[in-house]
Order: sequence, then structure tokens, then C-alpha cells
Amino acid sequence: QVQLVESGGGLVQPGGSLRLSCAASGRTFSNYAMGWFRQAPGKERVLVAAINWTGGRTYYADSVKGRFTISKDNAKNTLYLQMNSLKPDDTAVYYCAAARTTVLIITTSGYDYWGQGTQVTVSS
Repeated sequence: QVQLVESGGGLVQPGGSLRLSCAASGRTFSNYAMGWFRQAPGKERVLVAAINWTGGRTYYADSVKGRFTISKDNAKNTLYLQMNSLKPDDTAVYYCAAARTTVLIITTSGYDYWGQGTQVTVSS
């Protein structure tokens, strides 16, 4: 069992930056693939970025490529999402998720555990 708690969301102006964190509890965090999803009002939840268990492989949605960076600190049981050059379209609730596998997972159904989400609002 893994419990996930996101933090770091908030209100930021266009062009600004935020770093989201996802603290995981559980004994085998290092063996999990992880992902960040987001859900805007009235829209489905979509994958933003994913990372395999070692952190050596990553995936980014086209909409965030070059602006967002996903990373994983297994020693701290923490997943991060560095978000730069934020745009109003990035406004959403951001969720972290964990999958009981070591490989990269890019489908929503592939994840087994979810956090409660943190709101990110990009507005002037």
C-alpha cells in the first residue's frame, strides 16, 4: 500500500514557476513507477509526465515538453514536478500517482494509487 500527498500548488502569474512535491509512504517507493496527471474543470484527467522506478526514463505530454521536469528521489520517497514558463492553460488540479511496476507507464489505468491533488492556478 502506498499513500501519496501532493503539495506546492498555488496561484502564479503567467511565465512563472512552481515545484510540486508528492510525498509517498510505504516501504517500496523505489520500486514504483510514478506519474503526474492534471484535470481542468469539465475535462478528463490527463497524463502530464511519467517516470520509471529508477528515474532514468521519463515521458512528457507535448503540451508541457520543454517546460516541465519530473524527477524522483527514492531516498526521500518524494516525486517532484518542476513547472516553468507556466501558462493559463496549465491551470488544473494536479495529481500524483504510483504504479506497482518498474517500467514507464503512460496510461491512466496503469496506475494503482492516487493522491488527493493540489490546485495550480495560472492567472494575472
